[in-house]
Amino acid sequence: MSDMSMGLAVSRPPQYHAFASTARIMWAVTLCLLPAAAWGVYVFGLRALAVLAVSVFSAMLAEAVGARLLGQRTLRDGSAVLAGLLIGMSMPPTVPYFIPAAASGFAMLVVKWSFGGLGSNWMNPALAGRVFVFFSWTGHMSTWMVPRTLAGAPDAVTTATPLGLLKAAERVGAASGSPMAMLRDAGYPVSAFDAGATGWLNTRVLGVFGINMPDGYIDLFVGNVGGSIGEVSALLLLIGTIVLFARRIVTWQIPTAYFVSFALFTRVFGGLSGGQGLWSGDVLFSVLTGGFVLAVFFMATDTVTSPLTGTGMLLYGAGAGFLTFLLRTYGQFPESAALAIILMNVFVPLINRATGPRRFGHSGGRS
Repeated sequence: MSDMSMGLAVSRPPQYHAFASTARIMWAVTLCLLPAAAWGVYVFGLRALAVLAVSVFSAMLAEAVGARLLGQRTLRDGSAVLAGLLIGMSMPPTVPYFIPAAASGFAMLVVKWSFGGLGSNWMNPALAGRVFVFFSWTGHMSTWMVPRTLAGAPDAVTTATPLGLLKAAERVGAASGSPMAMLRDAGYPVSAFDAGATGWLNTRVLGVFGINMPDGYIDLFVGNVGGSIGEVSALLLLIGTIVLFARRIVTWQIPTAYFVSFALFTRVFGGLSGGQGLWSGDVLFSVLTGGFVLAVFFMATDTVTSPLTGTGMLLYGAGAGFLTFLLRTYGQFPESAALAIILMNVFVPLINRATGPRRFGHSGGRS
């Protein structure tokens, strides 16, 4: 009996339970991202706002063109705004305006609409747009700005991100010690807020357990570091993530498997590049840098390009965590979460086939 004969119609993904619609989901995720985007504007200035605006406007324009060509009306569903915002948040604040425009155009027209629109694309459009412009204009995509909260620091106009600085040290064979120690030796700035908060924690809390946390982690957590506009504040991204879980927009499987896989490989093998041996990797530093939080909760969990089953989600998340570690540690570019997720997007049909339920009365494979 067909679905239509029962009075039911099956639509294309993304599909949600209860009373959630695609538009409600897209706008909810967008609202959850706004605090982190606003922080990026605060610490990097109005140019960051202009980059975000160009990215969102370009995505909406490309969406309108693609929808018109296929005879659809999709601007109100919020998917273009969300994709444009994610692209803008993954841009350095100093990037020329044509780059976020090109990324948004590629994401909407090539990745999304050339495959038929929302629900038909096989990889995350925002990630694809970022990767496209990264490999096309690597120099512009690798130039960063120190936040205004650290404006008194040396080289306050442009500098490497903390993760990029360590990667550069590895290339010349100068990597030695823990990540925070290498940053301190390289003169990477630490805010007065970080120094005060770290001192208080060490004296009042961590010291009781014999732990002495180095300076710098608070800046990484809050977002007082160089990096992409919307990726630097792990704190505000995590606050947005709480809303996603509370509204069941995101389930636990992908983020948990992604984090556990990445943390395990980082802990076991991450210290080798600094000459510290096995089981000495700095998991906290790795999680708070390189756009990891944005990738885990807002990129990898895309319902269109992630597996359908719980088991599949666990496999997908674990694979993304491993690839992120592998590309970040042994690849040329430190910020590799986007590429790792796109590579896992390729395996989603295979994962769905391997983990999907068997057809009733059929013993020769899965549906």
